[in-house]
Amino acid sequence: MVIILMGVSGSGKTTIGNLLSKRTGFPFFDGDDFHPDVNIRKMAEGTPLTDQDRMAWIAQIADFINSAPTKHKILACSALSKFIRALITKEIKERCYFLFLKGGYDLIKERMEKRGKHYMKPGMLASQFEALEKPESALIVSIENSPTQICDAIYNTIRKMTK
Repeated sequence: MVIILMGVSGSGKTTIGNLLSKRTGFPFFDGDDFHPDVNIRKMAEGTPLTDQDRMAWIAQIADFINSAPTKHKILACSALSKFIRALITKEIKERCYFLFLKGGYDLIKERMEKRGKHYMKPGMLASQFEALEKPESALIVSIENSPTQICDAIYNTIRKMTK
């Protein structure tokens, strides 16, 4: 089982991924770690990525998901478009589960402004919302609650899926 926490930057993917990893024992991997340096520099300069820019990143993530020996894993990955989600899960679609961390623009921007040093700046949030294609077959999880409450809700869902 591969659990993919998706959503715009600042929606809490890394926070929830780490909490969920502790709760489930599944290892957590942050999709940001797969970005080539050129993408990180672009985002740090305030330039939104195009789908073309994302291709090397997505290929790395897809290779990792398909080749990593760990049976279960949690991955944080924005996966904003249907096209990107299809590329990521092409070979293992039947065991990938997307969890869409959904929140409003103002809430996420406020959180982004409070977080520490991160190359993705609040000024780029609008481009994330523009690129977002809401998933048709994902568990939608509101980020209005605390991280612990969000993790609990996801954990209970995972337990039901793995029985």
